[in-house]
Amino acid sequence: MTREAIRFWRHGQPVEISGFHPRTTLLDYLRLNQRHFGTKEGCAEGDCGACTVALGRLRDGRVHYEPINACILLLGQIDGSELVTVEDLAVEGRLHPVQAAMVEMHGSQCGFCTPGIVMSLFALYHEGERPVRRAAVNDALAGNLCRCTGYRPISDAALRACAEDPADAFATRSTQVAAALCRFNDGDDLFVGDATQFFAAPASEASLAALYAAHPDAVLVGGSTDVGLWVTKNLIALDKVIWLGNVAGLKDIEDAPTVLTIGAMASHADAFAGLADIDPDLGEIVRRFGSVQVRASGTVGGNIANGSPIGDLAPVLIALGSELELRRTEGTRSIPLDTFFIAYRKQDRLPGEYVRRVIVPKLNANEVFRAYKVTKRFDEDISAALGAFKFTLAGRTITSARIAFGGMAGIPKRAFETEAALMGVSLDDAAAWGEALSALAQDYQPLDDHRASAAYRSTIARNLLFKALSETASDETRATRIIGHRDALQAAE
Repeated sequence: MTREAIRFWRHGQPVEISGFHPRTTLLDYLRLNQRHFGTKEGCAEGDCGACTVALGRLRDGRVHYEPINACILLLGQIDGSELVTVEDLAVEGRLHPVQAAMVEMHGSQCGFCTPGIVMSLFALYHEGERPVRRAAVNDALAGNLCRCTGYRPISDAALRACAEDPADAFATRSTQVAAALCRFNDGDDLFVGDATQFFAAPASEASLAALYAAHPDAVLVGGSTDVGLWVTKNLIALDKVIWLGNVAGLKDIEDAPTVLTIGAMASHADAFAGLADIDPDLGEIVRRFGSVQVRASGTVGGNIANGSPIGDLAPVLIALGSELELRRTEGTRSIPLDTFFIAYRKQDRLPGEYVRRVIVPKLNANEVFRAYKVTKRFDEDISAALGAFKFTLAGRTITSARIAFGGMAGIPKRAFETEAALMGVSLDDAAAWGEALSALAQDYQPLDDHRASAAYRSTIARNLLFKALSETASDETRATRIIGHRDALQAAE
């Protein structure tokens, strides 16, 4: 069966919308169609957080709220969810606990960014652990810029509001909303439009493969954290959109003893725990992957499939030796992830073929993994360069290495010459590391752009390799880490 309208829950009742343009954003729907102006437009690229709303999605039998950047989310992507904006929080003139705390703690200055901040804190109010620590508040607000520099009272308001378990109207009617969202999940394909212009959301992989084969010129959308900018910044006319968010099974994550299998539509937030269990460095890379809003929307498969040279996941997954599974109507095939990237924005993907899942090997007892992200600011920033390193050891000798960088070339790329130079090198002979450090110049002719110069990238690549070797050679890892000092300070709160 195929339906011709998206369905979502708002204001305690179901809403159906049909006949919208496929590139309509949620923010445009709210401001231009609904005339609800509480949700603001700031950067229009998912960085400032002024446009933040919350989406409630059914997970494990309950409604789970996540903050979302409405400016880059396509309207069709709210299908099957509950939409919550700042206008929806107050009940009969009584402020929501988060809003009340913001007033009491003087957390609102000019007010432009405040609605988005309130919605980020609304999600923390419902999903955060109790008691909420200041570090958790800072992480929740990493995607919300306050240009009045009023972060301390905002954090104080969050700590006050989120001290107790949720007791608002949304918690009271959660059972009713969960039942409604369950009814929305009927397994039907969604197709809004016609053969020349449409927003589609197939419900199965068979439907997806058939639709993409019939329309290979359509744009596949995962979380829209990249495609959304095509609309807001590049003004690209997306006439055919296939959203993968309703495809059964594509969000699945399977945690086996030796591998972690991640469905293409699993969000970065959903994949965080499994990746962090492989190695803490991998968990920290994902934690610094944009903001909470970006991690809630952005998908593992989308980050790989868009082929960005500065995508954070591809280098670390390449270093771990991951495989990629692709599918089209003719069947599936698996390839090493490092062979998927051919040239800038060009991948080994056949017409009608889509990324299905990624298989990530876990570390063996004799393997060491390190990953580092270098940015201008610590949180929510695009990498100047990201280095990932896996060393296989026999005692104190490196028997093999896998090294990959993002931001150093037009694609996420392995350092084959450097890997070869590390074969047989002793961790106790720092002088012998020099050949490998020099080999990086053979592996990369770095990009030179507004994020970093080629000379800077060359220097930090050498430094990151030296850091990885130094940490592997010594147990004193914390001494080389900003994150280690930060964790110590947080533990002392």
